[in-house]
Amino acid sequence: MTEHAPARVLLDGAIDYAGLFPPAQLEMADAVADYGSYLRSDDVWALGGFVVPAARLEELATVAIGLQAPSGEPLGALSAWRVSAVVGANVRTDMDQVRAFNAAHGRGSTWPAAVQSVELRASTAEAIADAARTVGDGFDLFVEIPIAGDVQPLVRAIGAANACAKVRTGGTTGDMFPPSEDLARFLAVCVGEKVPFKATAGLHHALRGAYPLTYAPDSARSTMYGFLNVFLAAAFLRAGESEAMARALLEEREAAALQFDQSGISWRGHGLSTEQLGSSRDGAIRSFGSCSFREPLDDLASLGLL
Repeated sequence: MTEHAPARVLLDGAIDYAGLFPPAQLEMADAVADYGSYLRSDDVWALGGFVVPAARLEELATVAIGLQAPSGEPLGALSAWRVSAVVGANVRTDMDQVRAFNAAHGRGSTWPAAVQSVELRASTAEAIADAARTVGDGFDLFVEIPIAGDVQPLVRAIGAANACAKVRTGGTTGDMFPPSEDLARFLAVCVGEKVPFKATAGLHHALRGAYPLTYAPDSARSTMYGFLNVFLAAAFLRAGESEAMARALLEEREAAALQFDQSGISWRGHGLSTEQLGSSRDGAIRSFGSCSFREPLDDLASLGLL
């Protein structure tokens, strides 16, 4: 086991590539080429699914089949792709497209790919139950909910539907980043209710800090959470630490406050073993969506953690 083992455990298959979405907002051909290159890279261990709006699934297939890798093979022929479909307000129509896509691109097809997870928004317990029934079995369902106020009824509804929660941790404007007390409460409720979660938006960096909101040269800056802040806050909650401690960790900016070695991680007198980190990934923390796959890994490398 190396000193980098804890970071690798935290990020194993954790970065869902969302290059189609802001702020990157790439063209389909560029996003597909990027994901294909990541599948062939040494960093594939950290790669999660390819995130795409359900309405663009056939566009994804057409581009993946048509583009060629440096070897001359179609990008889609190199490896079976894991796809996460973002479903809009019309869940039934979008799920028809998801099922048609899976039927057309399963094993033995020109491009072996499958939608394995479905992501959607809901703000009431009734909407969560209805959406879960429409999505049906055979998919990992992630339900994005608002996190201001008491989230326990919504998280419980997600758990009752055998689904996972999803939280938006940022965006392209400063007001899209939730207060740390709201995020800590969401994480604590998910851990208490044993409902795994996924985070999305604003987590390109390892640690909290002030970063540009977009890739524009004149982009405004705002304080963003780091994926280490979010993942470790959840892991410490699962180990029995308090919501107040999780909030303090969400606000941590100092890299020196985090110490990694082969046995695990420590933060300001609190510790987690590598085994506890792995257990948290299995039981609580699914992934995070990022429109950049390289930035999170480069950030970890700059901290000496990869």
